[in-house]
Amino acid sequence: MAQLSKHSVRVDVRNIGGIDEASVTLSDGVSVLTGRNATNRTSFLQALMAGLGSRQSSLKGDAEEGEVTLELGDDTYTRTLRRRGDSVSYGGDPYLDDPELADLFAFLLEDNEARRAVARGDDLREIIMRPIDTDAIDAEIRECKRERDELESEIEQLDSLERDLPDLEADRSEKIKELEEAKAELESVREKLDQLDAGVEKSRTRKQEMEEAFQRVRDARSELDDLKFDLETERSTLSELNAEREELRETVEAAEEPDGNADRLAGRIDELRSRKRSLDDDINELGSVISFNEDMVGDAEIDFDVDEGTTGDNPTAALTGGDRTVCWTCGSEVETKQIEATLERLRELRSDKLDERNEIRTEIQDLTDRQSSIQQAQREIERAEERLDAVEAEIESTESRIADLEDRIESKEAEIEELEAEAESIDVDGYDEALELHREANGIELRIERLEDEIDEIDDEIDDREAAIERREDLKAEREELAERITELRTRVDRIEENAVDRFNDHMETVLDILEYDNLDRIWIERRKTEVREGRRKVMRTQFDLHIVRSSPDGTAYEDTVDHLSESEREVAGLVFALAGYLVHDVHETVPFILLDSLEAIDSDRIARVVDYFRTHADYLVAALLPGDTTSLPDEHDYIEQID
Repeated sequence: MAQLSKHSVRVDVRNIGGIDEASVTLSDGVSVLTGRNATNRTSFLQALMAGLGSRQSSLKGDAEEGEVTLELGDDTYTRTLRRRGDSVSYGGDPYLDDPELADLFAFLLEDNEARRAVARGDDLREIIMRPIDTDAIDAEIRECKRERDELESEIEQLDSLERDLPDLEADRSEKIKELEEAKAELESVREKLDQLDAGVEKSRTRKQEMEEAFQRVRDARSELDDLKFDLETERSTLSELNAEREELRETVEAAEEPDGNADRLAGRIDELRSRKRSLDDDINELGSVISFNEDMVGDAEIDFDVDEGTTGDNPTAALTGGDRTVCWTCGSEVETKQIEATLERLRELRSDKLDERNEIRTEIQDLTDRQSSIQQAQREIERAEERLDAVEAEIESTESRIADLEDRIESKEAEIEELEAEAESIDVDGYDEALELHREANGIELRIERLEDEIDEIDDEIDDREAAIERREDLKAEREELAERITELRTRVDRIEENAVDRFNDHMETVLDILEYDNLDRIWIERRKTEVREGRRKVMRTQFDLHIVRSSPDGTAYEDTVDHLSESEREVAGLVFALAGYLVHDVHETVPFILLDSLEAIDSDRIARVVDYFRTHADYLVAALLPGDTTSLPDEHDYIEQID
């Protein structure tokens, strides 16, 4: 989605979160949701998220359907929510088709996944790399490896052809020598026949008959020779087919049944995907419930402070100052601590569901890889069985052709015997000697013809091999290019990760400089390789760990972990990480909004500096703040105290 030119934004909301119906107009720049009675601030932010494409919004508890409409300039975007049993379905035509990047790094409410991941101390790689498509790189690596393997096979064949060239040259020389000897031998036989013919001039007619009879014998012997050559070729083919059949039988017999059933795995994958969708709905619903109740708790704190006037500007003290309050869900009076305890249990439940969803994502990927492996093994077995059936059919056909050739050879040999008998019946002086010489000449001529054919075949094969060998250097160059490409692709993911980590560290340093915390010198991510177990094997995986550098009162710097941070410091670290993600992934190019909520861990001056910095990166910055957190913000911003 391209960036919009700056306009005011009208947001119409119905039955979202705690809102019955409301219309709010946001000016370009900074809009601050505040005021003593700033009820439904978080609900409004969730409604705005829904209109922009997020699925992390909820229906009002007593409603079956809700709707958000955004009017941005001349464009209108809609999002509908409808209750379907225990879940909510989303429809309409929102601003974003894929809200994942915005959910991670633009919609920075308290339950934002990037903020929560830091607060829990999770491995941050999945969060950082999720918007980056590495599947296309992996697919290209596989394709390059396939092409490289084909080239290596072709180059090996050319190497083999070159190794065979000396043998072919030697064979050709030997054939040429045999041909010259056969021609000399034929010339000698013809001289003897000429001498014999001189003595039988008076029997010219009978001699002509004898010549014609011998020509018929020669033609028949030539045909017999062709049949024998065809028979030899078919027998060679049969031998190769029999060898291939044995190899295929061994392959099929040796093939192990895949460890698992692809259909059952598909069923399990569908179950997991269904469970993941259910978890997505639960997580979104819990996030909305938590945010709504946190908003209500914040409003209750403000109301108590205003009504009682006992705790000054400290809303937390105001909340704890009263032992009981009226529950806005059931209307009964309950202890304030009970509400806080319930909220904490809901947060823990949502955190557990987020962990379960991550585990399910990993299991889906593992099962998908295993399913692909099983299907590949099954396809290989099926191809071997299909080829075996084809080879057996070819063997049957070849055996039939061999039997036919053997019958034709037998018939041709009988025909030759009859032709020779016919020639022998011709009475010519010197017949016996002439008959023998003609037989000898006929055999030599056939041998010469065969030698010439064999020499032509060798010449053609040598020419073909030499032409193919000339391509070898080009193929080697292609192979080297593919090898370099594979190396480049294999390292690209590493470089992408390294660049992402470097940019996150740079931008987190920028955000931390803006906040100017005395005891937080640096927040940075370390990229490291770690060995993990996947099924029965161990593999190397990349892990992103968050490190904290702090200063002691005497100015000594030391490294700490997220586990040792206070709750407010974790919130700060999570916000720093999420804001850095907005800058690293250029989220402003995808969605022109950045939404901020639950900034109570940061004082007013620092909130003002964060808002001032990020207002230059987003057309619309919308922040939900308590009244005490707005004191350092300039009056030029748009302040919205009532959502109705």
